[in-house]
Formats: sequence, structure tokens, C-alpha cells
Amino acid sequence: MDDSLEYRQAMSEGARLLSQNRPGEALEKLLPLYESLPDDPDLAINIGGAYILQRKYDRAAGILRKAAEQFPENAALWSNLAASELGGLEIAGPAQQDKAIAAYERALEANPNADNVHYHLGLIYKERGELNRAAAFFQRALEVDPNDKDAAYWLNRMVADSQASVAARLEAETPQISDEAGLPESFMDDNSNEE
Repeated sequence: MDDSLEYRQAMSEGARLLSQNRPGEALEKLLPLYESLPDDPDLAINIGGAYILQRKYDRAAGILRKAAEQFPENAALWSNLAASELGGLEIAGPAQQDKAIAAYERALEANPNADNVHYHLGLIYKERGELNRAAAFFQRALEVDPNDKDAAYWLNRMVADSQASVAARLEAETPQISDEAGLPESFMDDNSNEE
């Protein structure tokens, strides 16, 4: 069989299986091809993606790191490497977050408009409590893709949370005028009748 036809078929089938969330089956198609083509960046992206779906982040990172070093201008490699370095955002520690941020920044160096990179950076900074930085990345994600509903959701939520926080702080800091404030009752009566 022609190698290029075998390659195209394996890549197509692997991509189909990944889109169906069947990473184990995708790996069965892709790993034999990777043994003969270990320097192929597209194979590395797909195999790394399969390992990420299986939560085998270290395996994914090993393959993706090697490929990203060989092809430093490939934003997709850096983006997938970032995902593998981060693992699950909700359980990622500061060291994992730092590695993911560095890889996402490399993706942006390769392509300032790389898909979803600004959004994912926004999520990491939101998780870290760096809300201004998170908002800036969500805003940039919307500039790159105005239809990014997830970035719009988080940006709107952060704005609403910020406004609610400011309102609560102002309410707590503003003295309340009432009968209990020690004002003469006649003062309260006189002011309440004014129109």
C-alpha cells in the first residue's frame, strides 16, 4: 500500500475517532504510523490529543514537547502542549499553571490569533484570582473570534461580579440615616415631607 495513502487514511480515521471521543481507538490507528514517522507534527498533535482525552497528560506532554521543540512555529503543538502541561484546571497547581501559561504564550508567539489560546489563558488567570488579566484575555478572545460564547460568558460574568462587589462595598461603607442615627425626630419628619 502507498505510504501517503496509508498516512491520509490513518489521519482521517484518527481524527474521526477523536471527534467521537474515542481516543483509545484513535491511538490504535495512529501509533503504528507514529513509529515510522516520529517527526510528524500532525501525528504528534493527534496522538497528544488522544492522550489528553484519556487524561494521560505526561504521555501527551512527552510527545508534544518533542514536536514543539522541532517545530517551534506550530501554534497547535504549543497549544496542545499547554493543555497537557495543565491537566485538569480545577486541580492544577501553580507549577502546572506556569508551564501551561508558558506554552500558551509560545503558541501566541507562533500565531497571535491561535484558536482558543486567549480563552484558555483567561481561564487560568481567573482560576488564579488574577481577574484583570483574565478579563483582558477573554476580551482578546472575543476580538479574535467575536462568536466565542464561552469568552463572552466569562467576561460578562466577571463584569457583573465586579459591579456587584463594588455595590456591596459601597453599601457597607455608606452610613445609613435613620431614626437610630441620633437625629432629632423633627428633623426626620421635616425632610420626609419635602417634594
